Amino acid sequence: MDIAKRCEQNPLLAPKDLKAGINGMEITCLLNPGVFKYQGKIWLLLRVAERPIQKEGIISFPIYNEQGKIEVVSFLKNDPDLDASDPRVIGYKGKNYLTTMSYLRLVSSTDGIHFKDEPEFPPIFGKGELEAFGIEDCRVATTEDGFYLTFTEVSSVAVGVGLIHTNDWKNYTRHGMIFPPHNKDCALFEQKIGDKYFALHRPSSPELGGNYIWLAESPDRLHWGNHKCVATTRDGMWDCARVGAGAAPIKTEEGWLEIYHGADFNHRYCLGALLLDLNDPSKVIARSEEPIMEPIAAYEQTGFFGNVVFTNGHLVDDDTITMYYGASDEVICKAELSISEILNVLKQTQEK
Repeated sequence: MDIAKRCEQNPLLAPKDLKAGINGMEITCLLNPGVFKYQGKIWLLLRVAERPIQKEGIISFPIYNEQGKIEVVSFLKNDPDLDASDPRVIGYKGKNYLTTMSYLRLVSSTDGIHFKDEPEFPPIFGKGELEAFGIEDCRVATTEDGFYLTFTEVSSVAVGVGLIHTNDWKNYTRHGMIFPPHNKDCALFEQKIGDKYFALHRPSSPELGGNYIWLAESPDRLHWGNHKCVATTRDGMWDCARVGAGAAPIKTEEGWLEIYHGADFNHRYCLGALLLDLNDPSKVIARSEEPIMEPIAAYEQTGFFGNVVFTNGHLVDDDTITMYYGASDEVICKAELSISEILNVLKQTQEK
């Protein structure tokens, strides 16, 4: 059951549309952006993944070294110690590396379809040892006191959630890692509930538990506690392998509406919906049984990593969610969803 209305101009952005931001690199993928409005425009905070131009018989990829400079690491493809079966991750002698380095890049639009670089607003690159493999998948929470960016910090020792605050998209306050390893998919609520801040996040356990959506609360958005699991994977369903939050939950009269991603063991990513109690978002009112969006378009099925629709950014206007999403881990697309239609789907789920 796919109820998304895709933009006829999809894909809106592809790697060929932008120039590489790191000297000597090429853009391999554009991935799911954070979304916000600023100075009368629509902005995407893209995850841009880059790597060196590849040479025959060699796999090369960038990392930050101990001095904070980008260096290129290369392996021969026929090296018996090399595992390059996954286009995203390389295994070599017990260590894992990413095939690309990701950073965050701002593009803007006046019509929500045609986006361009903004040279006045510099990219956000990884910084420090916990971001040595880059930063990924940023959600942007628009609040009364500015913009809060939650994103994945990646290094050889950890995958965790970082926090950055800005008011002008030129000056940034970095707050370090707010959710420790292994954690990602963090979406902040854009307003307090009572006197507390809330966030959805995704800790992972390789033994007990799994890749589930959790809720946490905070007095200041820096210190988080009272963690509660709100959504687990479901055996035999489209979200049986992993689930994770999308963008900031949307406040409706019925509850907090969260569009989340789920994947099966074939790594097919779809989108579903959760409805959480307005006063106690640890209480799940309803959850969609079927996806509300699936990778059915050609550009969603074929790419760097196919059969993927993945979002962590949207805008809301009355009943319409304008969602920007990554397709096949390569291109950026746009779709519209009706809040009332999603709530109706969730109501039917409750009535079964």
